[in-house]
Amino acid sequence: MTFDVVIIGGGPAGLAAALALGRARKSVLLCDAGPRRNAAAVHMHNFVTRDGTPPEVFRQIGREQLAHYPNVEIRDVKVLGVTGVSGAFLVEVEGARIEARRIIVCTGMIDEGLPIEGFEALWGHAIFQCPYCHGWEVRDRHWGYLARGPEGLDFGLFLRGWTDQVTVFTGASFEVPAGAAERLHAGGVVLETRPIARLEAQGRALVGVLLEDGARVPCEFLYVHGPQRHVEVVRQLGLALDRDGYVVVDAMTRQSSVPGIYAAGDLTTRAQGAIYAASMGTQAAGMVNHDLTMETVRAQASR
Repeated sequence: MTFDVVIIGGGPAGLAAALALGRARKSVLLCDAGPRRNAAAVHMHNFVTRDGTPPEVFRQIGREQLAHYPNVEIRDVKVLGVTGVSGAFLVEVEGARIEARRIIVCTGMIDEGLPIEGFEALWGHAIFQCPYCHGWEVRDRHWGYLARGPEGLDFGLFLRGWTDQVTVFTGASFEVPAGAAERLHAGGVVLETRPIARLEAQGRALVGVLLEDGARVPCEFLYVHGPQRHVEVVRQLGLALDRDGYVVVDAMTRQSSVPGIYAAGDLTTRAQGAIYAASMGTQAAGMVNHDLTMETVRAQASR
């Protein structure tokens, strides 16, 4: 069977893309192997009409709404590989091979933890990436930011929008420029450059950061922009990546460096969030629909 579009990934970007294409009367196969990227998150925020919704409920609602469109099929299968060219892709999934005219990749990113004792257990509970997603609920508390390089130091100043108790940790991993240290001090942010021994926790609650010299810095919530990597199928596609490792797409069409393969959501940007991803998915779907429709019309006119 040939689908107009195969969508790889069933998060906000993939669900939004499937909805737009389904309503545009395109045949769609949405492949979702899971697990979801924000598996540790209890609620999603900053998504208008869905603020505070559990991620699993959001996905369930999305799937229920897609069920109204008989031209949209959802399979809980992993995409193993993609070959072919635009208009004639061959998509290998678990147990089947599917033909597709276009591909939209919405796989998100895989977050990699940091080698700090206590980090893994606290991830998603007291360690976050985005204050827009989690900041309101923990405002006016002791926050920390673990900077991984000089370019990230000013993020500590940004966090002052939610609390006036911010400590920026460097873990002695890089030299802090004098100008950056002065900005943090002037902005009321504490700079802590000593090596980190471990994170102190009570259950899933962070209570402090223990330094190697034995000092303990009060901290209830820690923000960090840790390393991320792509899922295997994205690496196999050979898509061009930017210097930070994200898939390069055209700003208007969201088409990647490979003709016929589009990308939307967290795998294309560090500005990550559910509503951003859904918006990108809708944008990609709209451009794919336009491309497919015009292709069909031109083919009919040439007969």
